[in-house]
Amino acid sequence: MPTTAPVIRSDAPGSFAWSVFHERHPKLIRQVLDALPYGPTERAAIEELLAESTGGVLEPLGPDAHDHEQWLQWGQGLFGRPWGEAPFLWAESYFYRRLLEATGYFRPGAWRGIDPFAPFKDAELAGPAVDAELAALGELAALAADKRGEALLGSALWGNRADLSFQITASRGDAGHSSALIADDSALLWSALAAAGSPKVCVIADNAGRELLPDLVLIDHLLVSGQAAEVVLYVKPSPYYVSDATTADVLATVRRLRSAPGPEAGQQAGQEADREAGREAERIGRRLWQAMNSGALVVRTHPFFSAPLPFHAMPADLRAELSGATLTLVKGDLNYRRLVGDQLWDPTTPFGERAGHFPSPVAALRTLKSDVIVGLDAAVVARLDATGEKWRTSGAYGVVQVHC
Repeated sequence: MPTTAPVIRSDAPGSFAWSVFHERHPKLIRQVLDALPYGPTERAAIEELLAESTGGVLEPLGPDAHDHEQWLQWGQGLFGRPWGEAPFLWAESYFYRRLLEATGYFRPGAWRGIDPFAPFKDAELAGPAVDAELAALGELAALAADKRGEALLGSALWGNRADLSFQITASRGDAGHSSALIADDSALLWSALAAAGSPKVCVIADNAGRELLPDLVLIDHLLVSGQAAEVVLYVKPSPYYVSDATTADVLATVRRLRSAPGPEAGQQAGQEADREAGREAERIGRRLWQAMNSGALVVRTHPFFSAPLPFHAMPADLRAELSGATLTLVKGDLNYRRLVGDQLWDPTTPFGERAGHFPSPVAALRTLKSDVIVGLDAAVVARLDATGEKWRTSGAYGVVQVHC
């Protein structure tokens, strides 16, 4: 099996990486400018970033940026070249760092610390879809512990793609999800936790909102069931990739659980299930809050989680933290790219071959939304390729892959 593969770049028109810069980012910029009343200085800087990233060359951060020297080091040999010639992972990360610079997130002034993506996150968390997902939590108590764990693992995997209510009520063999899960090491995941005396689970989060919600419900289940004695949840140190979770997003989601609405006062018939759903969401939120108070659930971050580097380059202090985990759950597409390397690997490359560098046993829960994939059976790859669809980037397929 080859030990290297082409690094993904965004300079091939029509490729997925090219579409991110030339289709997704322009739409995102419009949404950011519409969502917050930035002034002329910020608006001009944001527009300049869009023009530069779609048709210009990479310019370094200004010398007054707190991480100016760090990005010069990370981007050695890249500045002055077209954006499309940089590795996709690096260029995409740099785009979001530059967007924060353009909005004044790190600079002294009125916009310091204002998350440019907060309006999107807030709207999703307050929306009716989350109400429905919270309502579905009332069915958890009726499930046996192992079935509850399987349902919540599925919810954490599918995140934004599927609602929690379907995952809780569906069995693993239901049509749609059985066909969409193209690699499933979940039995190995559960056995790794069962074999440990006092399991410590680390979770490297991906998105806020409707993905973070089932992540936190899964964390509560692991703690309540004893499958984890301690959980460390790693989030981004600052806004990143539109919806990536920060500590503020964790707190907002726990508050959403604790304040889950019950039925209107005076409603009687047929409302007991709704009452129980609201109580279950509130109980989960309360337990999570108490777990944070006691240290059973610890929220941490590290500058590396917003770095444009693969996980094999993580610094020694973070590696030491993760090395003590019984198992680390790596959530989402971006973290998967960082785990296995953002390169065009043969999809049958063993997952362990690409993830073996990680400092603890690791499980990837990922819905496919980019070109990178490893660890698939050749027959599965042949079947998917024969469909003619863009199965690597459609978000319709998922994997649970484990290396112990």
